[in-house]
Amino acid sequence: MNSLIETYYISHRDELLAFVNSRLGDFAESEDIVQNVFMRLLTSDKMITEITLPALVYTIARNLISDYFRRRSTYEEFEHYIKRSTDEDSSMESVISVTELTELLERGLARVPENCREIYRMHIYSGMKVGEISQTLGEGYKSVEHRLGAARKALRCFLRNYA
Repeated sequence: MNSLIETYYISHRDELLAFVNSRLGDFAESEDIVQNVFMRLLTSDKMITEITLPALVYTIARNLISDYFRRRSTYEEFEHYIKRSTDEDSSMESVISVTELTELLERGLARVPENCREIYRMHIYSGMKVGEISQTLGEGYKSVEHRLGAARKALRCFLRNYA
């Protein structure tokens, strides 16, 4: 299977890079996304054939492009919020620093059961998805999903009471 992916990479990398770059307009980010597409394919445990490979490559690429724009939109919204709040009262006390936010998050996590806390940290700090966490811990997908939801709910309550 790796040889199939390697052959496809050699012959179609530039084509995929042009596809991604036409959507992003950022060559460096496009190269990263193309690299991530093939890394996901190489680490996938699913059966890949010559017939399914091209569609799978472009599906993964489109999903990564969507993730990129979703993250960028969130960053821009946050930057806009920070700029607006600093313009309104022009004091740095109104902006929570990353350190303070991390400390607040850790205080909230201390109130969450250990098994939920571990899953939440893997999701937030390591960027792992529920399926990856489930494989890493050797636990069921639904169990991990439920505990992640419980941790999120507990943290929302804690942060709501803090604000």
